Amino acid sequence: MKAKLESVLKKLALDKVESPKKVVVGLSGGVDSAVAALILKAQGHEVIGLFMKNWQEESEYCSAEKDYQDVMRVCQQLGIVYYSIDLVQEYQQHVFDQFIADYRRGLTPNPDLFCNREIKFKFFYDYAFNWGADYMATGHYCQVKQVDGQFQLHKGVDPNKDQSYFLATINPQVLSRVLFPLGGLLKTQVREIAKDFGLANQDKKDSTGICFIGERDFKEFLSQYIEKQKGPFQTLDGQVVGEHDGMCFYTLGQRKGLGLGGAGEPWFVVDKDPEKNIVYVERGDHPRLYRQMIGVKDFSWLTPNVQESSVMGKIRYRSADQECCLQNFKSNSEFEVHFSQWQRAMSLGQFFVAYQQTQCLGGGIISHLGAPQC
Repeated sequence: MKAKLESVLKKLALDKVESPKKVVVGLSGGVDSAVAALILKAQGHEVIGLFMKNWQEESEYCSAEKDYQDVMRVCQQLGIVYYSIDLVQEYQQHVFDQFIADYRRGLTPNPDLFCNREIKFKFFYDYAFNWGADYMATGHYCQVKQVDGQFQLHKGVDPNKDQSYFLATINPQVLSRVLFPLGGLLKTQVREIAKDFGLANQDKKDSTGICFIGERDFKEFLSQYIEKQKGPFQTLDGQVVGEHDGMCFYTLGQRKGLGLGGAGEPWFVVDKDPEKNIVYVERGDHPRLYRQMIGVKDFSWLTPNVQESSVMGKIRYRSADQECCLQNFKSNSEFEVHFSQWQRAMSLGQFFVAYQQTQCLGGGIISHLGAPQC
């Protein structure tokens, strides 16, 4: 064990810490959080593994019991103690209920941001420090940097894995006591470390999609909680071309799952009318999908010292950073965002996240949309 831990430090060009700390690591059962715990253990910290159960259902898509078994195997292998906490009720009240309510209103919410803000970095965070931890750690690909006495959230160095977007609305006060051991690593390095050490879950696939949905059919899942309400698929000039199951099941830019065929380019959702239960569709990459302005509300700032209104921003995790300007402030948390380029398929309920270079400034909810291209 000692030789293996030393090899990890050597591979990453790290040294043992002079003053070891008590660190509670959030373990999901996946490779990323397991390697985070391994790195902290190799550095000499007192590491405690903590597994969070936040979903009651056991299925092929969401299996908390199987994940916990993987946590136990890794912790036994690393020689660290581990615990499990049940946050199912908290997750239901603070994340899932709001998620369903937003979809009923025709919005496109992202529950992963709410989970990080309300569960992982609030309830889970409190559990860690109630146990006397000096720090909490997770397997997120992002970094905390201290600049002029201020703790800042920055992107992870791996552009394909950076997860700062999902942490944009957490309480900035937690940053001084959170560690992200993977922030300076590439995903390929993490896999190599897991393989070299022989971690029990080294070959486990990365989880994809929303945690409680997984890879199952999204519409089928939602229909368990939202009653279908049929209405027309309608073109912008008023032609009815089909029937849908409820406008809440569709989002702007959607192509798959419409059930519309015929000769010509594929159909896309270009707009919705929640009051009339109309889903507007057009063929091809229609100009109606493109806008340059959005309104943002409930913006949470991770830093209070932003000097410029010109920033970079993104409206979904996988989108590239875009030049934009913050204008017409109604308050510090409500304003307009004007992009320098037309943006495709921005939707109400999505999160806008702002950056200055690698620093994540914060995030808020898209509350209204500006005029489309046509």
